Amino acid sequence: MYQGTKIFALSLLSGLVAACQQVPNTPQSMTGIGAYEQVRAPSFAQAVMPVPISEQQRLEQDTEKYQKNEVNPVFRVSDQAISTFSIDVDTGSYSNTRRFLNDGRLPPADAVRIEEMINYFDYQYPQPIGIHPFSVTTETVDSPWKQNAKLIKIGIQAKDLSVKQLPPANLVFLIDVSGSMSAPDKLPLVKQTLRLLTEQLRPQDKVTIITYASGEKLVLKPTSGDQKDKILSVINALKANGATAGERAIQLAYQQAETAFVKNGINRILLATDGDFNVGITDFNTLKSMVTEKRKSGISLTTLGFGTGNYNEQLMEQLADAGDGNYSYIDNKNEAKKVVQRQLSSTLATVAQDVKIQVEFNPATVKEYRLIGYENRMLKQEDFNNDKVDAGDIGAGHRVTAFYEIIPAGQQGWLNDSRYQAQTKPDATKKSEYAFVNLRYKLPNQDKSILLNQAVKMGSKPLAQAHSDTRFAVAVASYAQQLKGGQYNGSVGWDQIIQLAQQSAQPDPYQMREEFVELAKIAKSLSAKKD
Repeated sequence: MYQGTKIFALSLLSGLVAACQQVPNTPQSMTGIGAYEQVRAPSFAQAVMPVPISEQQRLEQDTEKYQKNEVNPVFRVSDQAISTFSIDVDTGSYSNTRRFLNDGRLPPADAVRIEEMINYFDYQYPQPIGIHPFSVTTETVDSPWKQNAKLIKIGIQAKDLSVKQLPPANLVFLIDVSGSMSAPDKLPLVKQTLRLLTEQLRPQDKVTIITYASGEKLVLKPTSGDQKDKILSVINALKANGATAGERAIQLAYQQAETAFVKNGINRILLATDGDFNVGITDFNTLKSMVTEKRKSGISLTTLGFGTGNYNEQLMEQLADAGDGNYSYIDNKNEAKKVVQRQLSSTLATVAQDVKIQVEFNPATVKEYRLIGYENRMLKQEDFNNDKVDAGDIGAGHRVTAFYEIIPAGQQGWLNDSRYQAQTKPDATKKSEYAFVNLRYKLPNQDKSILLNQAVKMGSKPLAQAHSDTRFAVAVASYAQQLKGGQYNGSVGWDQIIQLAQQSAQPDPYQMREEFVELAKIAKSLSAKKD
């Protein structure tokens, strides 16, 4: 009797504390795509209801998983002049971080991947006009973070395709319907997302639906995209119950995708889950190795992440990378529209595979450099010319942006000058270039890579005179660096980040940049490092 009373008292106290903690502390006005409704405190009746012990323990123990990546270091050009990395077009880190901020919490540092923050937004790069499936542009500006430093922006624009131009698609919806997916921001939002995608289907497209919980089940055999009512009826009937056995379900998804394989078409699995695999093969490396092997069949894997509390972001991001697909985190219906409606072509159709970037810095003009983001996409120098080494893919219409911060020769950088190492003597014939950018890629379903390169000319412009897209991208990079602790932001704080974003927020047809300003304001209010 005493033990039961004690449990009830603890539950009552937990409910009252939760009620106090949920008082809204977000700005009174939230605008733009992805904005959450104001958080409402529970009623007194809700607050005093005993919380089941299992649920109470779940709330007290946040089991979300994130991959730890150390921030890229500074390199001395005289020691290591070449930097090599793989393209990344994932955007899940941005929307996942947004979810934390809208919940009144700063995100874990490991949840922030700078390149995904930058690449969440649309930038106006020129469409390719030559033989290559993408264009490459560069712009160099004065860095706002460190005196005398420069920022080199590399922008890639893949050729665009309308939905009508897409080849026939063989899609397998692999849906987690386990008990952990019952929350409103999980299976109900998955169903909304798949309804939006179904609306885009054409008669030449085929959809297969597989669900998994304690077991996997084929609930819809390959069905033509013109039978939308049949597809939607299956989606609408989905319910959450059971444990999560994801490994066998992924195997079944690949089997079904192979059965309905479309030659020269789009063959893709879309995995919708919180990533909480707890039955069967749950080892991260085993699952990743399985997907890595399966991609050789020409079937890609895209992951769509949902939910909070037990969300396994590390698994979702890495499975998509291993499966030559994209990773997105969907926190609301507007994000679902962005991913599967406005960006359907880039989500499904690949125009370039295994895209690698290698930048060689000129020791006559550059003393030090650091790559901003892409920590889990770094490659060895010898990987660049090795066509057996996998890299990222670019979808139709995708835009990819990368920044290097450099210290010009003769300027004080992050590192002390060496006392004994001989200083590089400038070569007058090469003083017109900061760097030389090499890109390798393969056309879809080809084994031999193609090389594309161009020089980065010496010289820069003040940030205030840069293209508005560049200024906004710098604001986003500053925001992401600040969320990770601000190690390289110098004197740039939240006020300067917000001001720079506001000054470069146009054009903004979907209010994405307007929303970013609001998120930066929330981050400022939550941060202990206020200006």
